[in-house]
Amino acid sequence: MRPSRSLASVTVAVALVLSLPYEAVPHARVHKPAPAQPFGAECRTKVTGSHVTAYCHNPYPGTDRVRLHVECDRWWDLDTDGAPVDTGPAMTVRLTGRCWKDVGSAWVSHQKR
Repeated sequence: MRPSRSLASVTVAVALVLSLPYEAVPHARVHKPAPAQPFGAECRTKVTGSHVTAYCHNPYPGTDRVRLHVECDRWWDLDTDGAPVDTGPAMTVRLTGRCWKDVGSAWVSHQKR
């Protein structure tokens, strides 16, 4: 039995493409993103009773805008968001906040400046 002409032509075309060198075959271009610059101050947060203190040190060349957020444990106690503070390179800042009674949680947010 003889293979059909279309099967023979497809086989020849595949053989030709596979025999081409790798550089001759067009490929999709892959764009690599620029490497990310290190960013973000390192912060330590300490809760003592109803007071919160955070120390943030920025070891990187970019400025980091840090902000202390305090969530109070009691429903009637107001949660607070501190004012944003720009932390320049090699700079350490102190952030403070408090609740009337007990602190539920506290964290520091970061924003690229």
